[in-house]
Amino acid sequence: MRPARERLPGVPLIDSPFFDEIAADGQWDAETRRVAEALNRDGFAVIDFPEPELDALAADIAASLFADRPWDDWRAGKIEALERASDAWRDNASVRRIAANAEVAALLSRIYGRAAFPFQTLNFPIGSQQAAHIDLIHFASAPENFMCGVWVALEDVGPGAGPLIYYPGSHRWPVFYNEHIGRPAPFADRIGERVEMFDQVWGELRERCGVAPVEFHPRKGQALIWAAGLHHGGAPHTDRTRSRLSQVTHYFFADCAYWTPLLSNPFAGQIGFRRGLPDVRTGEPVENGINGVATPRAFLDVSAPPMSDARAAGADGLAARRGLARRALGRLRRMVTGWGAATDS
Repeated sequence: MRPARERLPGVPLIDSPFFDEIAADGQWDAETRRVAEALNRDGFAVIDFPEPELDALAADIAASLFADRPWDDWRAGKIEALERASDAWRDNASVRRIAANAEVAALLSRIYGRAAFPFQTLNFPIGSQQAAHIDLIHFASAPENFMCGVWVALEDVGPGAGPLIYYPGSHRWPVFYNEHIGRPAPFADRIGERVEMFDQVWGELRERCGVAPVEFHPRKGQALIWAAGLHHGGAPHTDRTRSRLSQVTHYFFADCAYWTPLLSNPFAGQIGFRRGLPDVRTGEPVENGINGVATPRAFLDVSAPPMSDARAAGADGLAARRGLARRALGRLRRMVTGWGAATDS
């Protein structure tokens, strides 16, 4: 019989039906096994973030990203939130260093069974206060579930400071996409109302399952790894004398196709592939593909989510995009039927 690790290479090791055999085969050290077992069982795991200069990095992030936020207005209750910093890794070396941590990437690679790479960062000055959700609606892979998040506390976080919340075991619940809620995929520039529909479904699912949220009250330097399907969000930030400095890094894994289910209806021909997805460590794009086979450019082109007519750049612009789609479809047909070699033009 084949080793348990080799039976389903398209399933993350932590999700494998053979996980117990994998965990017991002796290839993981004690800490790796602890993290893997926690993710398999609960959908999350807590680690000490392996960065000796974290204090200095946190101080730099606070000063360079958030010193100019309207803190006085927020503390006085004049405004409800302070803007987060998206993908600050592109310009901030401290954010990039946390996201590109080699030990974390190596740990994730061991427990998922494929090479992990960071592709996005989010930095928060205060609690997100975001409704509980799952990342899979925004960040999905094929094969599925090769995605995770790592949330790092850049200061101590206690009650009232907008702590992260999560629902233990919710990574095992059903995952719903547009087809499950009976809606076509939205235009690429009209996703807000669709997110609200999923918020409602997720809330009803949590109520049905009867699982209470847990607040994460970490000390500075602790990190929480969550699986792609874990329901998580942000508790209300009620103590405005306190900040909640933190960083989230999202990771994908090698040899996958990367897509956004929120923008997709695959069997109607629309897939929101994530094109030009960066590896934060190098800044270089990661291509879509599965099992060593690249996703054809023609397929990426023809399945791209459209913009609404309201956002089209006039009739000429819309006609040009339709022409591009027709040419892409022609290339795809030639590839499938052998009518001729597909070329990029």
